[in-house]
Amino acid sequence: MIEPRHLIVPNREIHGISAILLPVQNQSVDWSGFDRHVERTFAAGLEPAVNMDTGYANLIDDNTRIEVLNRTKEIAAGRRFVAGVFVKDEPDAEFDRESYLRGIADIEQAGGTPIFFQSYGLISQGDQELVKCYQNLSSSCDSFLFFELATVFAPFGKIYDLDVYSQLMQIPNAIGAKHSSLQRLPEWERLQLRNDKRPEFRVFTGNDLAIDMVMYGSDYLLGLSTFAPDAFALRDAYWRSGDSRFYELNDLLQYLGCYTFRAPTPAYKHSAAMFLKVRGWLNSDETYIGAPTRNRSDIEVLKQIAEDLEKSMGGDLE
Repeated sequence: MIEPRHLIVPNREIHGISAILLPVQNQSVDWSGFDRHVERTFAAGLEPAVNMDTGYANLIDDNTRIEVLNRTKEIAAGRRFVAGVFVKDEPDAEFDRESYLRGIADIEQAGGTPIFFQSYGLISQGDQELVKCYQNLSSSCDSFLFFELATVFAPFGKIYDLDVYSQLMQIPNAIGAKHSSLQRLPEWERLQLRNDKRPEFRVFTGNDLAIDMVMYGSDYLLGLSTFAPDAFALRDAYWRSGDSRFYELNDLLQYLGCYTFRAPTPAYKHSAAMFLKVRGWLNSDETYIGAPTRNRSDIEVLKQIAEDLEKSMGGDLE
């Protein structure tokens, strides 16, 4: 029986990784907007994650993926960043090891830490075969993270049994995993398992509907933080210092998350573009071709949330 209150870790330093939105203008990638947003995320003190779901990993082509890596490498200038290893396949496909290896090599060459996306070929295997695939891929990189992705985000995702998670967690160069079930209980179970078996392993919450999971020992790798990396960084600093303003700021950010991650969940990327334009950080609020969209009426709500954030942060918002 999990007792969540026993997992709370006050005054801890939170490791925040923010999935970078790939901006679009006139149906093309807005590269200058992308560069500025990566720089802005670094400046806030968060670690950027590129070529993630927030960066339309399932829609962009290989040339775009490589351009993202090259630009991020230049901006990072030796600082840490994460990048997604995405393998596009179809239901009933076999595990495509070579495509994973190419993706890992591209990321390591750019100086990033790979995070392994799931794929149909990967998740269709039995538990032990799946674990062996991760073990095999792990030998091709210095360190890596792995994904658990609920099907509400993508049909090729899967939330693993706790025993499978435990085996993956104990791969020596696996430094963390993003858990995106959008449910608290399985994440609490993973935190308890981590605390018992491998305390240095990081559980990165991907629960944009419960961003207070950081109170219980999760770190985060979120799409929501791309809306306001500065606000997330300040919230994290409040928790580290024991400042009660953490709760009010967290509540506002959670309201933003609940509004923008409503069904259809993948349309949160259009919400992000709208919000970043409202903040004056992007010139366009277009979303990538083929991605789901939101109604334009959302903009008025997003404007109000942005104003509330500014007031809550007392001028500390960028």
